[in-house]
Amino acid sequence: MTTVAAGTHDRVLTADVALGNGQTYTGPGAGAAVPSSDLVLSSAAGKADADPDQVRLCYPGTLDSAKAAGKIVVCDRGVIARVDKSLAVKQAGGVGTVLVNTSPSSLNGDLHFVPTVHLNETDGAAVKAYAADTGATASLSKGERDPDATAPGVASFSSRGPALSGDGDLLKPDIMAPGVDVLAAVAPPGSHGRDFDLLSGTSMSSPHIAGLAALLRHKHPKWSPMAVKSALMTTAAQRDNKGQPLRNDTGTAASPLDYGSGHVAPNAAAGPGLVYDSGFVEWLGYVCGVGELPANHPACEAYGVVDPSDLNQPNIAVGDLAGTQTVTRTVTNVTDRTSSYAAKAAAPAGVEVKVSPQVLKLKAGESATYQVKLTRTSAALDKYAFGSLTWDDGSHTVRSQIAVRPIALAAPAEISASGASGEQTLSVTPGFSGTLTATPAGLVAGNVNTATLKNPTGGSFDTDNPTVSDHTAKFTVTVPAGTTTARFATFDADVTTGTDLDVFVFKAGTNQLVGSSASGTSEEIVTLDSPAAGGYDVYVDLWALAPGETEHEAMAFDWSVGSAAAGNLAVTPESQSVTTGSAASLTVSWNGLAAGTRYLGRISYGDGSDPVGSTLVYVTA
Repeated sequence: MTTVAAGTHDRVLTADVALGNGQTYTGPGAGAAVPSSDLVLSSAAGKADADPDQVRLCYPGTLDSAKAAGKIVVCDRGVIARVDKSLAVKQAGGVGTVLVNTSPSSLNGDLHFVPTVHLNETDGAAVKAYAADTGATASLSKGERDPDATAPGVASFSSRGPALSGDGDLLKPDIMAPGVDVLAAVAPPGSHGRDFDLLSGTSMSSPHIAGLAALLRHKHPKWSPMAVKSALMTTAAQRDNKGQPLRNDTGTAASPLDYGSGHVAPNAAAGPGLVYDSGFVEWLGYVCGVGELPANHPACEAYGVVDPSDLNQPNIAVGDLAGTQTVTRTVTNVTDRTSSYAAKAAAPAGVEVKVSPQVLKLKAGESATYQVKLTRTSAALDKYAFGSLTWDDGSHTVRSQIAVRPIALAAPAEISASGASGEQTLSVTPGFSGTLTATPAGLVAGNVNTATLKNPTGGSFDTDNPTVSDHTAKFTVTVPAGTTTARFATFDADVTTGTDLDVFVFKAGTNQLVGSSASGTSEEIVTLDSPAAGGYDVYVDLWALAPGETEHEAMAFDWSVGSAAAGNLAVTPESQSVTTGSAASLTVSWNGLAAGTRYLGRISYGDGSDPVGSTLVYVTA
């Protein structure tokens, strides 16, 4: 499993937009030259009966040939495919298109229907302002490769870290590969009859890594998948073709949360020197460590629970560094000779890094384990800091990213319990020395709404146009002022096995989606922190019925937890002295709950003056 960021490359074709006022702007463009022609805004060239917003976006069929024929048309980017905009211009007899971003985003050199130049939001705004003038003209130069193009950069559409699973203790993405304007085979029916086209997306960068992994498996048939992944990651590059640190395609500085290990360097990956390997047992421990399986699950008890930060993969990430933490890694020598590697750490700003041992001597095929102790000194809280660890034997440079987010307190996001009364021990780790306070809020009994649903359609709920039907119910819930946590949920325990419910939450009376949960079961939870007071429309959709059933009652629960204690939840001690990096123990207890009711509460923590975190408490009585 490899998560691949999308990067740019230096094979792009660019063209100029030369305006009649003497200004020239450059952007990706693969078309022929267009001589000086009238320049018109699409918004001024629409059909009388067309939707103005669709005209602005150059939907096919919305432009008036009487206003666009023989002209270069300026179209806003957005909503529909970029090439469909130049198709609209061609349909109206236009001779060229200037495609403009309306906000920072990627720039793409697609295969358009008429010569087209794609401009960023700043240059695009200048072109639009000029095009609004009477008598505006422009010409387009032929698209040619820019020999001085800077690459790679991280595409603006590429997903960024940190990973939500494991609270950022696994650095994501893993690596970056070309994913912008990639010439690739396409299915003609959905691509205007073309066999090949220029495509962009992580759906383009991921195949690069898959293909390179296949090549590495061919060269090293005995390597495991994780060894292949490790080789690609530890040899990746963090600088562009100008020798500068990688940047986003909008020009801003990029970080490992954007590109992971860096841009893939295939030839270096063929001989990485050391690899970080792992298999089923390690990954099962990781699954237990992130809570996908409970700690008392037989598999977790048999194979152990692995802190996500200790999963044996190249990069080191601690998304909840409470003072100090030690991370363990194991490397394997995949060369055919004995090598001695020395460690070199580039510590994240405000974080001390200690590697032990400092030197690893490994025979061919031998493995060795080392530890990295990370200690916050002056790094800002709740912000990521980045560094690296490199093992070097004079021939190989084996690099790992270090990404840490110091926090004031590492505490469970939520604990679950059962019974009308009981208690549970809670362990937290402070990132400070001083006084730790703990204050309960709630427990609050859940409200429940019910509806009988039938005729599931297997996932047809439209989040852009939420509506009620025989398989979708809507409940409007009022969240009062002062609510710190609002939760909406359905549960597997309330339905027949095989029933699948999904939950979607909107601001009341709108199509503004604020949260959703649509797994393959009926165990669906949407939690909103510090929600705005007011109404929320909760839609419960029946995705599937259990075999043999024709309808099913859906039960939707909601809770609004404020800051007041309800007298049924306590935490002790309420105050205690703590030391940075040393775990502190708390006892959470509850009593007097009504049988058959589900409750939600919150434990809020402070350092004596400021809040430092919280833990939700969910109890089924």
